[in-house]
Amino acid sequence: MTEFFRQFIQELSNTGLLEFIAVVFGILSVWLSKKENILVYPVGLVNTIIYIYLSFKADLFGEASVNLYYTAVSLYGWYLWSGKSESNKPILKILYSGKKDWILQLAFFAGMFLLFYFSLKGLKENFSADALPFPDAFATAAAFTGMWLMARKKVESWYWWIITNIASIPLFYIKGFALTSVYYFILLLMAVSGLIEWRKKAIANRNNL
Repeated sequence: MTEFFRQFIQELSNTGLLEFIAVVFGILSVWLSKKENILVYPVGLVNTIIYIYLSFKADLFGEASVNLYYTAVSLYGWYLWSGKSESNKPILKILYSGKKDWILQLAFFAGMFLLFYFSLKGLKENFSADALPFPDAFATAAAFTGMWLMARKKVESWYWWIITNIASIPLFYIKGFALTSVYYFILLLMAVSGLIEWRKKAIANRNNL
């Protein structure tokens, strides 16, 4: 624990302004998504665009590609969430996934996991012995699934975010990023809170159908 705090304080002192802004906007975007506020997308875009820049600058092309995906799905989600009915109410409502939705999201997760796992395995064998194919692919695939479902206002998006955060906390600590581990712990707590709030809204929306 002492080593963790030492590493955390050291990373905090080395954190640049852009990274700090990205973290703050990332936390804010999760809070806005919990509140079903469409500002989640412009705020989230600040986070992803900064991380794209930082990732390319540090030659972290895999991380850059993840944030490129987040950016694209954020624009997609922004478009879906902005739809209004004649009474100026959101057309897209928070709902639970049906059987077809579950099949699609599990298939999507499996496809993303296999893609990233074998890509990272090849990277580990040929370029980076420090790569962690299984946990890294697992966390990334879960995040991809959560982002996609969030755009469609599915309650289950929060389950995938919870999985992502639980997997990412030890993953980034092992990689030496104590500050990022704390960031994902904060996101985990917010994801649990978001799940509780969205479940209430989904029940209300279902009763009003």
